[in-house]
Amino acid sequence: MPPPGLYPPCEPFHQERLPVSPLHTLHVAQCGDPRGIPVLFVHGGPGAGCSPASRRFFDPREFRVVFVDQRGAGRSTPGGEVRENTIDLLVEDFERVRERLGIARWHLFGGSWGSTLGLYYAERHPERVLSLCLRGIWLLRAFEIDWFVYGLRALAPEVWRAFAEHVPEARRGDLLSAYHELLHGDDGAAARAAAVAWTTYAASTGTLLPHPEMLAQMTAEAASWAQARLQVHYLRNERFLPEDLLLRLLHRVRHLPALLVHGRYDLISPLRGADDLHRAWPEADYVVVDDAGHSAHEPGLARELVAAMDRVAKTGDPRR
Repeated sequence: MPPPGLYPPCEPFHQERLPVSPLHTLHVAQCGDPRGIPVLFVHGGPGAGCSPASRRFFDPREFRVVFVDQRGAGRSTPGGEVRENTIDLLVEDFERVRERLGIARWHLFGGSWGSTLGLYYAERHPERVLSLCLRGIWLLRAFEIDWFVYGLRALAPEVWRAFAEHVPEARRGDLLSAYHELLHGDDGAAARAAAVAWTTYAASTGTLLPHPEMLAQMTAEAASWAQARLQVHYLRNERFLPEDLLLRLLHRVRHLPALLVHGRYDLISPLRGADDLHRAWPEADYVVVDDAGHSAHEPGLARELVAAMDRVAKTGDPRR
């Protein structure tokens, strides 16, 4: 169940399918007030897509929230497709959506991979951004990837062991490549099983306390297929050069109001990433939630995120 303090569930006032290439078609939904304050919701994963629960961080009387399922994710098609799927193309897609909807500037709200993509979009198009609210900071650097794939065995050994033992012992020195081969192999059943193993690992480490409902949602066949294929693709093939590019480009967004929110016990995105970003960007407000893990639906994180967007509604600034 979602934590208390969120806004009531709401339905989109408009949905459409937007072709962005001969291969990819995006699902785009808008919720709230058509004349409200524009917000781009940048989902995580990669590959997670936008869920109905994601709508509940925003007062529907104040905001016009645009939910874009990124290439290969959620209800965008084809699901789990890694061809023509790069971070620069995802940024271009957001610009296509913005122009199509006639939005001059919008606020950004993103978590986990959504913090990566949201920050990169803002650095590429600062003139289109009003503010940033970023949660579960993930900068796509080598240490963060290595932590997720290997380092977690220090804190969740039984979960990591099941994840690693899904591939032959001889291949466990390079789990990303091993999972990539399984997910793209000719054996469809093996590929689906690998997708479930990958997303079980991610879902089992995404919350401070066990969350059976989230685990069931993430490991369902369609959801696990898209998330596993896109996560392995991005972690293995789509790195920034140099790897600290997001930090190097901060001068482009330093003037924008920004809030960084992170759970102290976030197993997926180590707190060091958020700390590094804030040290490089001291103008951003920074909140560490002491009783939270990674998921935006951890009660402490959810409270901070809702409060931040309520401040945006009143002042245009997510900072406290």
